[in-house]
Amino acid sequence: MEKRDVIKQYNLPVDIRFCKKCTISNQRPRIRFGADGVCSACRFAEYKRQQVDWHQRERELIELCDRHRKGNGEYDVIVPCSGGKDGGFVAHQLKYRYGMNPLAVTWAPLRPTDIGRKNLDAFIASGFDHVLGTPNGKVTRRLTELSFRHLGDPFQPFIYGQTNFPLHMAVKYDVPLIMYGENGEVEYGGDEKNATRPDREFEDHDKHYFSGLPPEFWTEHQLSVADLKPFMAPPHEQIVRNRTAIHFFGYYKFWDPQENFYYCTENTGFTPNPERSEGTYSKYASLDDRLDGFHYYLGYIKFGIGRTTSDAAHEIRDGKITREEGIALVKRYDGEFPKKYFEEFLDYCSITKEEFDAVIDSWRSPHLWQRVDGNWRLKHSVWESLVEAPVS
Repeated sequence: MEKRDVIKQYNLPVDIRFCKKCTISNQRPRIRFGADGVCSACRFAEYKRQQVDWHQRERELIELCDRHRKGNGEYDVIVPCSGGKDGGFVAHQLKYRYGMNPLAVTWAPLRPTDIGRKNLDAFIASGFDHVLGTPNGKVTRRLTELSFRHLGDPFQPFIYGQTNFPLHMAVKYDVPLIMYGENGEVEYGGDEKNATRPDREFEDHDKHYFSGLPPEFWTEHQLSVADLKPFMAPPHEQIVRNRTAIHFFGYYKFWDPQENFYYCTENTGFTPNPERSEGTYSKYASLDDRLDGFHYYLGYIKFGIGRTTSDAAHEIRDGKITREEGIALVKRYDGEFPKKYFEEFLDYCSITKEEFDAVIDSWRSPHLWQRVDGNWRLKHSVWESLVEAPVS
């Protein structure tokens, strides 16, 4: 298996640094660190608390809703929602607090979980129209296998569909407004250009969510244009003609994932997993797909950033846990192998364990990983960074 140049592909710094306020490192693509050692996501969290006038932001939301509310029974807004805590919060607020008529749309998971389907059914039953997009299963499996082998992320075809299906529904139902939850680029560390605006340009939409394989790559691997069409965006002229705009609810309302969880347990029938998700300590996020653990595991391999690191980082910023508590959780759970559905993953991708291991090792960058007594080990860890006192 060809060795991947992770540093070049993702434009990563060679020297590893950890944020002095949370658990994230400078290996997260597009994140920025200040001279004080604090990451852009922590700076944005501070900005939200200290500088944003949330009453004014809500007035902006009301004005936006007033411009898009049709009042004739047609849909006013598209809300991407799997039945989880975040999309459920957005849809419920828009409908029951701001008088909008949303259409909730879901791109089908690769391998749905029982708890995910239960939560989606409960969300629909709580009072929503809903459309499920389910692509050709054979094509999806082939795309997933190729993405795992060549991109180091089996979720890339799911991400294609998840981000483009709402655009198709917006065009189909003549609904210009799409309302997402949070802007992950600014909330969790990434491109900061949209930190003070409510929407996102379509160029950013493509840049942030689609890893770089040209369209001809897929056709070279026996996939037709027709096979790929459900995963791709509508023609650009249709998007423009529909006046389609992508907005983020997190711009208008203070975004707190744990509070969204509490809200949805009360209002949309949301139920957490009875056990923690592999690779982290939480029980209420990303519950829909039996294979999503491999998306997070590949993030750990490529960037040294596992699911616990990401969860702990945003809960530190949200004031739910301390940095010391977050670091202890990272030390305990980060990088845990998702063994529960491993055999199912191999079968779904039509690969052997040996092929799986070869792909994994091809993404281990020498600036992150080293062999110790025959086992792979990260060269740098956030708990070792405690020798530097955290910023108060």
